[in-house]
Amino acid sequence: MASSGGSYSNGGSYTNGGSYTNGGSHSNGCLDFNGCSGLSVTIPVGSTFTSPFEDSPRSEDEARKPLSLWPGMYHSPVTYALWEARSRIFDRLYSPNDDAPPQSQLRTRTPFHSRTTILYNFSTDYILREQYRDPWNEVRMGKLLEDLDALASTIAFKHCSDEDSLTRPLLLVTAAVDKMVLKKALSVAVDLKMGGAVIWVGRSSIEIQLEVTQPTFGKSDASEPIALTANFIFVARDSKTGKAAPVNRLFPETEREKLLCEEAEARQELRKQKNVNDRKEIENGEVNRLEALLAEGRMFCDIPALADRDTILLRDTRLENSLICQPQQRNLHCRIFGGFLMHRAFELAFSTAYAFAGMMPCFLEVDHVDFLRPVDVGDFLRFKSCVLFTEFENTDQPLINVEVVAHVTRPELRSSELSNKFYFTFTVCPVAKAQNNGLKIRKVVPATEEEARRILEHKQMVSRSPKRESKKAGCYRV
Repeated sequence: MASSGGSYSNGGSYTNGGSYTNGGSHSNGCLDFNGCSGLSVTIPVGSTFTSPFEDSPRSEDEARKPLSLWPGMYHSPVTYALWEARSRIFDRLYSPNDDAPPQSQLRTRTPFHSRTTILYNFSTDYILREQYRDPWNEVRMGKLLEDLDALASTIAFKHCSDEDSLTRPLLLVTAAVDKMVLKKALSVAVDLKMGGAVIWVGRSSIEIQLEVTQPTFGKSDASEPIALTANFIFVARDSKTGKAAPVNRLFPETEREKLLCEEAEARQELRKQKNVNDRKEIENGEVNRLEALLAEGRMFCDIPALADRDTILLRDTRLENSLICQPQQRNLHCRIFGGFLMHRAFELAFSTAYAFAGMMPCFLEVDHVDFLRPVDVGDFLRFKSCVLFTEFENTDQPLINVEVVAHVTRPELRSSELSNKFYFTFTVCPVAKAQNNGLKIRKVVPATEEEARRILEHKQMVSRSPKRESKKAGCYRV
């Protein structure tokens, strides 16, 4: 599991006595904290580069720990703004008192208590725009995934806060991310909103739903269609014992909140049955499909001269990179942010799809992600990617399913442990496809039984997921 930040109490009590500056004034984005009292607090979100013509940013309060000493603030303007807020409100949590008693009484929260919104003012903050711009004037999806994780962790902390500085804070970690669906391309020329709230609570776990909205480029109406949805699952641990800890209850108020809670409950039940059902399907009916997949791969291995030229072995689509996890990527507990891992996995997956297709890929969605073990500062992390399979239901926009597997490798111990598996779906941009007339997306086949099982397991997961809402998502370049 990836730990996504510290925990805190005293939620919703922060008042913004003035905006901070980071190398100049900002007409930048903002992040709204709506506490249970109904007060709205604005925290600036702006570009994090310091102007060489102005003084470096200084702490506004000499008694407060300088923000530069807080972990996790080196990623993006959103992460910076979140840590600026936390450093003001929850400074004690940098060195929490483990001898303090745990929370003794659970509170009941509404989704409104944890609801938080971020506004990216791309239209006026040109430095902020440059920080998020990709080569096609769209938002860098890797950075957005990192921001989604940071926002989800803040929402989780707000819900779990007991507002008692004498109790031991909870440790909240990202356990999983359900499917993210990109419904439209995101432009850096138009302001962007990201917001969400807790929608379901178990004994020691919570689910958070986030939505990204952006007005349609070039339209004058004020509508903000939903561009992306994502659901994060967090689990609570006692910061001293490491055991599961109960979290505050949730009381949905509106009909929509009740519906979201019911849907989340159904997903939770489905997750409990997933592993058992996967094994049964493999044992009871997938042997023939397994053999069929392997038969195609054997053609390449045994008589490659006669193999189908429109087919390629899975192992020939692989890419890989590695890194040493640095202190700048840590959270309060010296664990690496789950959002950072998703960021790096996405960019490797994008490169894999690009090299495989021979034309510009368009991101569609992230399938379910499980954070299986924490990643620590100093860990040697290896990402390995491949095109797992392709789909041709829509011949104009074939789907490219990319798997990225992350391992924590310890050379001194001669060990390598699985940390995460990520599954991304891409298609190809129609414009790029038109410019590469005659270039085909190839079918991918396995060469080993292990590869065939990975393909079948992921296809089963996709078949049980809701139908993709838009095959054209992300395909309209600005």
